[in-house]
Amino acid sequence: MGKFGSKARGVRMFRLLLAFSLMACAALAQMRVDVRLVHILATVKDRSGRPAASLTRDDFSIRDNGVPQKIAVFERSTEQPLSISVLVDNSGSTAKDLRYEVDSVARFLRALFAEGNQTDAVALYGFDDEITKLNSFTRNQMALSRSLHGMRGGAGTSLYDAIYLASGELELRAGRHVMLVITDGGDTTSRKDYHAALAAAQNADVLLYPIVVVPILNDAGRNTGGENALATLAASTGGHVFAPTLGDALDRAFSDILTELRTQYYLGFYPQNVAETRERFHRLEVTVGRPELRISARDGYYGEALGTGAPGGDRIR
Repeated sequence: MGKFGSKARGVRMFRLLLAFSLMACAALAQMRVDVRLVHILATVKDRSGRPAASLTRDDFSIRDNGVPQKIAVFERSTEQPLSISVLVDNSGSTAKDLRYEVDSVARFLRALFAEGNQTDAVALYGFDDEITKLNSFTRNQMALSRSLHGMRGGAGTSLYDAIYLASGELELRAGRHVMLVITDGGDTTSRKDYHAALAAAQNADVLLYPIVVVPILNDAGRNTGGENALATLAASTGGHVFAPTLGDALDRAFSDILTELRTQYYLGFYPQNVAETRERFHRLEVTVGRPELRISARDGYYGEALGTGAPGGDRIR
């Protein structure tokens, strides 16, 4: 009986340990969902457009699907490394202005690397009807300059494909993810649409700055629909669109972007008491408690990664 009783106790103990392990695994699985840190880059300016650089954590509020959240991470004028994807439209419609655009991009890169974090890096893409990755992430200014000045005009404009594919590669990088898109605003040959491009950018925590070069000031000669789509897409990520003419105005656009990147606030929170939506998209509201200031920040995120890597049929070379 002693042996039988000992064996029975052993079986009961095994069952208890098994049940405890299963409960622990379930708790850990739930914890992994709950502890996902959501990243937000915020730009705050006063009414004159100057950066507001002295705010504290208590000045900001975050709501996730309407539910107030606790700010767990706060950095002022963040020094997190930048990964910047520069996408240059080299389609036929931009060919005559391409030289001026690449010269401005080259000046922006020189300023970026002169002032920035030593781990900042840039990837360069050209896009017409196809997307060509000219440089993987690098700090080699000479290599980037050679690629820029070697670009030639092509046919078609796969703008949304370019945003989609570049977002997938940014998603794998540490630190801040920024995308500059230099274009005339039109899309004619993409396989992906606006919504796919936006979802990819949101999944990759991309801050998008379209620079829509407008040598034609008359609306009748411009793709205003494309420009408006880019403006909405950028605002959804926390960025905004620039619409300079060539020359000094284009250089000022790049200079303004660089200033914003150096004076941003980095906020992070762990979602609490927020159920997943059916579409997996969470609406974010990021506000600052001073009425004289205006804030730009992403308007949402996906509760589950949707996978932004390039499927086999996408055109990138």
